[in-house]
Amino acid sequence: MVSTTTIGGAAARTSEGLARRVQLGLGLVCMMTVSSPQYVWALFTKPMAAELGAGAAALQVTITVLIVLQTFFSPFQGYLVQRFGPAPLIGLGALLTGLSWVLASYASSLAALYLSYGLVGGLGTGIVYIGVVGLVMGWFPERRGFAAGLVAAGYGMGAILTTFPIADRLAASGYRAALFEFGLIFAVVGVLAAAGLRRPPVAAVAEAPSSARDTATGAMLRHPAFWLMFAMMALMSTTGLMVTTQIGFFAGDFGVTGATVLGMAALPLALTVDRFCNGLTRPFFGALSDRIGRENTMFVAFLLEAIAMTAWLLTRGDPVLFVLLSGVVFFGWGEIFSLFPSTLTDTFGTRNATTNYGCLYIAQGVGSVLGGPMASLLHDGTGSWSVVFAAAIGADVLTAVLALAALKPLRRRMLAS
Repeated sequence: MVSTTTIGGAAARTSEGLARRVQLGLGLVCMMTVSSPQYVWALFTKPMAAELGAGAAALQVTITVLIVLQTFFSPFQGYLVQRFGPAPLIGLGALLTGLSWVLASYASSLAALYLSYGLVGGLGTGIVYIGVVGLVMGWFPERRGFAAGLVAAGYGMGAILTTFPIADRLAASGYRAALFEFGLIFAVVGVLAAAGLRRPPVAAVAEAPSSARDTATGAMLRHPAFWLMFAMMALMSTTGLMVTTQIGFFAGDFGVTGATVLGMAALPLALTVDRFCNGLTRPFFGALSDRIGRENTMFVAFLLEAIAMTAWLLTRGDPVLFVLLSGVVFFGWGEIFSLFPSTLTDTFGTRNATTNYGCLYIAQGVGSVLGGPMASLLHDGTGSWSVVFAAAIGADVLTAVLALAALKPLRRRMLAS
């Protein structure tokens, strides 16, 4: 005879499992609504530069401001999400993200573009990103790599749904109309999805398996393991953001901007393939790291990007290989947004995971400075993209080596003690 206790326990587990999946799905939608400001930026660079009379380096400051604001305020934003709950804060972030595009559609100067697209958009996307990643790691403590990777995939892949519609709208009515209309859509969808977000049950978090004691943010900032992860994430962010922010420019120099592949324009197609690969890599390598270890997975993924970037540079005149290898490059890069938060939480515990990851996420802002305007200035100074690519490839190899030679033994000693 089946006891009522057994039935009740099974029902509770089913209900909790459903709640976890709902929260994961809502977090995924929120991430998708804030992905376009960063990942379709390349579509706007040429028409914006022409209308505003701006050079490439000056215009790229916009996306740098967005990423710097998105990242450098993330510890404070993470604290607010932990203090006041995910629904109101993440909803506010989605609203600010949509509003940034609406305001940018009226910008008539670089300063106005920096303030609207960059500042308002950076604050909005930062709240959503750091809040959702911290939330799902609480709901899935036993599969942190996969859960963080899946919602991070929403940020990487969300632009798949918008790249071609935005490109079509931009071609038909100009970039201002595209910004205004899609900004409204992002705000409405993001706010509605955020309204259903909830904290994980306290009991589930307390009973979750963990390999590390919960560490306060201040204590974490005094530990060398944090700063090693910070340096590694900054290096990898630099390489990926160089591609993300500059692809519209070096595609023209490579002679593929006007080319077609399978009847589609090469650059929008490459951006779509990139979004797919940049999203797929996050849960893929996140789940792999749950099985074979974080540092081992980092070594494989980071070397993959180095090899792909080398092949990309050597075959840069071929439109088909330009599209395909751009996808491989992003597949070797985007997993940093599942591997680093899960590694950090494995090391310093779950209680302060959102705020702690907010501190680490600042490394993305450092990478935006080096991968955006600094890459443009390096190209302008040398007259060649080969130097820029060589620096990125070197950073990939160095970070892969650090994962095995430095981070792995350091974390092993720390957790053993």
